[in-house]
Amino acid sequence: MKRILVVDDESHMTRVLKLYLERAGYLVETCANGQEALAAVRNSPPDVMITDIHMPLMTGRELCSAINQELPQRTFPIFVMTSRTDREERVWTAAITGVVFLEKPLSMRSVLSRLDRHFAGGPTGEQPNEQ
Repeated sequence: MKRILVVDDESHMTRVLKLYLERAGYLVETCANGQEALAAVRNSPPDVMITDIHMPLMTGRELCSAINQELPQRTFPIFVMTSRTDREERVWTAAITGVVFLEKPLSMRSVLSRLDRHFAGGPTGEQPNEQ
């Protein structure tokens, strides 16, 4: 069973993602901030990580940078979700290999489709950081 790590400080968001992803057959673990997620990734890298950007203690941006530094050969994609569509957010996500930018509100159908394509060996999107 494929394992997905969901990182978000908004408990309702992690509950919704967990519910949909588990119904689709994935094993889902959750973390409430980037520090927890980094520890979880160090312990056992997931097959996919889905993270928010704006969180306390360690932002999604800081988390992605730390993972990129500590695991330069990382093979799992990171889906970064945010309600902010600033150009700056798109620029830093584009600079890290294997990061896919997702706008909130999320389309669960789109997320599941990207996951299915990834696990089937296909691309997670037309462009690495498409909306």
